[in-house]
Amino acid sequence: MTLPSGETLPLMVDVQGFAGSVHGQAGLTCVDCHRDYDGYPHPARFDASLRDFQLTHYTLCQDCHLPQYQAQLDSVHQRALASGRRDAAICTDCHGAHEVVSPDEHAASIPQTCSRCHATIYEQYGESVHGAALLETANPDVPTCVDCHGVHNIADPLTAGFRLASPDICAGCHADPERMDPYGISTAVVETYVADFHGTTTTLFEPRSPQNPPDEAICIDCHGIHDIKPVDDPASPVVRENLLTTCQQCHPAAGEHFPAAWASHYIPSPDHNPIVYHVGEFYATLLPTAGVLLGAVVAADVVGGLWRLARKWVRGR
Repeated sequence: MTLPSGETLPLMVDVQGFAGSVHGQAGLTCVDCHRDYDGYPHPARFDASLRDFQLTHYTLCQDCHLPQYQAQLDSVHQRALASGRRDAAICTDCHGAHEVVSPDEHAASIPQTCSRCHATIYEQYGESVHGAALLETANPDVPTCVDCHGVHNIADPLTAGFRLASPDICAGCHADPERMDPYGISTAVVETYVADFHGTTTTLFEPRSPQNPPDEAICIDCHGIHDIKPVDDPASPVVRENLLTTCQQCHPAAGEHFPAAWASHYIPSPDHNPIVYHVGEFYATLLPTAGVLLGAVVAADVVGGLWRLARKWVRGR
């Protein structure tokens, strides 16, 4: 069908493709969605362009998927659409129309779908430690776009609220032993972050809200966002050779020994930061021992004092 805009609206539907879709497998038929086509010839359409047609029809999704539809009303996509951005993503832009498949079956298809609008970010992601593992080896343990940004209620990542929540987003995977242990990656990321200066200042000493976001370093300030590299990659901002430059983004006066104060995200052990570990073990032994000895001295002094008082009392009688 040729629309007034000169664009062509395809009318052909791949029967096998529809049969293999989640809708076809669920037993839905054409008229379950196209309810205004109740006879033939069909009623005339008055959509001026292909996008007009899509914007008119995507709202049908709410009839079966109301929670998801309502969730996307609060998304950055819907806000863009409401502001006049007609190219902002709608249901059918991401899921398709007649050949909808479950995104759980093909995780790699998620970033590829997002790349239709976010091509530059997709390129960065594809070269990152996360993207390379997903796109090259189909590793199920790495995050896709929706793991960090959400699915239907996608928040604006440029807001203070999103920045405030980003450490918890990272911890969703990196504090999970089931995901991290096979790769030998420490799951103490939250514990060690909160224990160091950045995390302690951010989470404990200053009230935080989307209106009062943290200006201390959070995960993405050091590791990057879509272009995260393995920590041993020479291009990684947290590899020891580059760490000073990374620290100087917030600490311009930092000297060459400044990064040595960071113990990374590993709790000190004989294998990681052994000097810090052994100093800690020394004090863990010294302080209780000193406490016991001091208690013994105090107890002996008390007993001696009571003994002297008792002798005076006996002499007085």
